[in-house]
Amino acid sequence: MARGARFLLVLALLAALLAVVFQLYRLRKPRLWTVEELSLYNGTNEGLPILLAILGSVFDVTKGRSHYGPGGGYHHFAGRDASRAFVSGNFTGDGLTDSLQGLSSSEVNSIVDWRKFYFERYIFAGKLIGRYYDSQGNPTKYLKGVEMKAKRGAQLLEKQKSDEAKIPGCNSKWSQQEGGEVVRAVVEGAKQLLELVFGII
Repeated sequence: MARGARFLLVLALLAALLAVVFQLYRLRKPRLWTVEELSLYNGTNEGLPILLAILGSVFDVTKGRSHYGPGGGYHHFAGRDASRAFVSGNFTGDGLTDSLQGLSSSEVNSIVDWRKFYFERYIFAGKLIGRYYDSQGNPTKYLKGVEMKAKRGAQLLEKQKSDEAKIPGCNSKWSQQEGGEVVRAVVEGAKQLLELVFGII
């Protein structure tokens, strides 16, 4: 009996080891999806996971079934790459596309930020063959261009934040009952300026 128990234990350890090796292999080489395959995972079949793609990266969003499944607020993203809709807000026909043509660098940067969100919160399930990844799973020139444009958008955003930090905020307040009022510090500053420039007050 002890010999049989050892054999079963060794067999169980081998099975566990094979499962780990299989998982590592899957992580090393992501699954490649076609547009047709991905469309089957749109949440209408309860037996399948719900998948979406953004910039060609495919994610399993099944844990958010109430959002991504039929009737959910984000169902239009399920089973496709609708990258453009993440910033356009157009969730109909032409808006549900992976094309980013005509978008600004800051809009493209927002889409890259959305992709980061999915990498952080959901399970990466592979790559979608097409605009962003070729049939071998390699990034296309289009994806590289998108990432460069997003980087420019991020730099512009940082510059804008830096510039805004240099400009003081508005020091006024207004209400319908009391009308407008400039905060005392602004008035005092203006008095000092007038005194300095014109020698008055």
